[in-house]
Amino acid sequence: MQRKIITTADGSKTIQIEDWNEQYHSVHGAIQEANHVYIKHGLLFFYSENKPIPNQEISVLEIGFGTGLNALLTMLKAETLEQPINYVGVEAFPISSEEFLQLNYASELKVDTRKFEALYKSSWEKQCQISEVFKLTKQQKFFKDISEENTYDVIYFDAFGARVQPELWTEAIFRLMYKALKKNGVLTTYAAIGSVRRSLKSLGFDVERLEGPPGKRHMLRAVKR
Repeated sequence: MQRKIITTADGSKTIQIEDWNEQYHSVHGAIQEANHVYIKHGLLFFYSENKPIPNQEISVLEIGFGTGLNALLTMLKAETLEQPINYVGVEAFPISSEEFLQLNYASELKVDTRKFEALYKSSWEKQCQISEVFKLTKQQKFFKDISEENTYDVIYFDAFGARVQPELWTEAIFRLMYKALKKNGVLTTYAAIGSVRRSLKSLGFDVERLEGPPGKRHMLRAVKR
């Protein structure tokens, strides 16, 4: 499938799959969307609700590691908070080095490019200590193959949209997410369609429909009680 790098409304770049007319991030702002959906309403919500004791790790699972933007923002927030984070990113089809080199997240966020490079260059299938407070494990596999139970505090569900990949938004997939989360764990996603909300509720999640990022009315946050 044809892929190209495009610039989103906030100046940050993303990858567009032309055959699907689908992007890795919102065309209304890649960084804005990631900060709103995953950092504000995912990581920081869990942090404020649960107040981890000093040096207690927060474990994060990202469904769709993609460009590494969510991981970069999470690492930067971990450093600001001095909060250890163990981050696992699952991705079936990693981006190419040519695509990575065209992404401008480090310059847009005004951080050392080497921080972003470290995420991309880290080995797959191996836990890597990226910074003093941030560990990263990248796993190349399909979402249906996730088998962990009671492992994660936060899940960033950032798969391609149900319009192009409906098989990633089924109750069966969200059942795996429910099992993977610890009690009081948080799943957050940019999606807000009724079928997803109903699936999450049927599995036992407490589900909230929240204000979406720029260009989108709503998003969902689900908590495993």
